[in-house]
Amino acid sequence: MAKTILIVDDSATMRMSVKATLEMSGFLVESAGDGVQALSKLKGGVKPDLIITDINMPNMGGMELIKNVRTLPAFRFTPILTLTTESLAAKRDEGKKLGATGWLVKPVAGADLIKVIKQVLPGA
Repeated sequence: MAKTILIVDDSATMRMSVKATLEMSGFLVESAGDGVQALSKLKGGVKPDLIITDINMPNMGGMELIKNVRTLPAFRFTPILTLTTESLAAKRDEGKKLGATGWLVKPVAGADLIKVIKQVLPGA
């Protein structure tokens, strides 16, 4: 059965690009434009096997999203990858402390993204 991935990014272009890459690899894709939309989808019944989030977004950024997702029992162990322009070690450490599974710095080639997804998502 196909795995579902939730992409959270305020850039519509990034969402479309990542979505196309994931769908070509057989994944089902849900998307949200910021952390507020993403949390709303999660609380509304969307059950992704993996969440990929940007860090710098309006309304609710990726760090706050990660923190909030980790408080929801159904998603405590759901892998969360960041896909961001942030490359500072301090930001990365903060993300890991909040519960991020992995940290990818944009731009990421489609093949590399799929490789990382297969590492963090068993059976993908």
